[in-house]
Amino acid sequence: MAKRSPIPIPLIWLLFAWSQCRFGEAIWLSLPTSGTKCVSEEIQNNIVVLADYYVIAEDHTAHESTISIKVTSPYGNNLHHKDNVTHGQFAFTTSEAGNYLACFWLDGAHKGADVSVSLDWRTGIAAKDWESVAKKEKIEGVELELKKLEGAVEAIHENLIYLKSREAEMRMVSERTNARVALFSLFSLGVCFTASVLQVVYLKHFFRKKKLI
Repeated sequence: MAKRSPIPIPLIWLLFAWSQCRFGEAIWLSLPTSGTKCVSEEIQNNIVVLADYYVIAEDHTAHESTISIKVTSPYGNNLHHKDNVTHGQFAFTTSEAGNYLACFWLDGAHKGADVSVSLDWRTGIAAKDWESVAKKEKIEGVELELKKLEGAVEAIHENLIYLKSREAEMRMVSERTNARVALFSLFSLGVCFTASVLQVVYLKHFFRKKKLI
């Protein structure tokens, strides 16, 4: 009878770490009676974003309370806008790197009601349809979990590259700002020195004219 080879311990730890990772999680937002409630997330370019949302009324009358939602890109482009809804979803692939903003507010007819919104916002690896991947590639079990781990590692690697590029951009901005501050300081010092010299020359000329020296 053939013995089944044991699963390597590092693989077990990787699977455990994957099971503990949360790449997308639903949040609840309590909407103010007036004004808007917004959430944002900084996302890099070419990332898939999926989100589901629905209204939760404190008095269990969710079907009577409607909201409006607007999702915008870092440059203000409108990605999703709905009025008078109780639930919905949106999906897009980012074309700009930066903060993506989702804002919710109560419709005029329901202002004053205690309403919350459940928002399930998923990006990148969390937005991937793993059931379709498993069916297409005919994998399951440990192979599927390893495929998810591979995707997670790629996502982390891409995020590190994005953070590195942002750090380089910030460093360049900081260096340019420091150079401009140093130049302005030298210019200010030159102006002060010139003003002092002119003041001394003028006073010297004035005193000689008055025959004080």
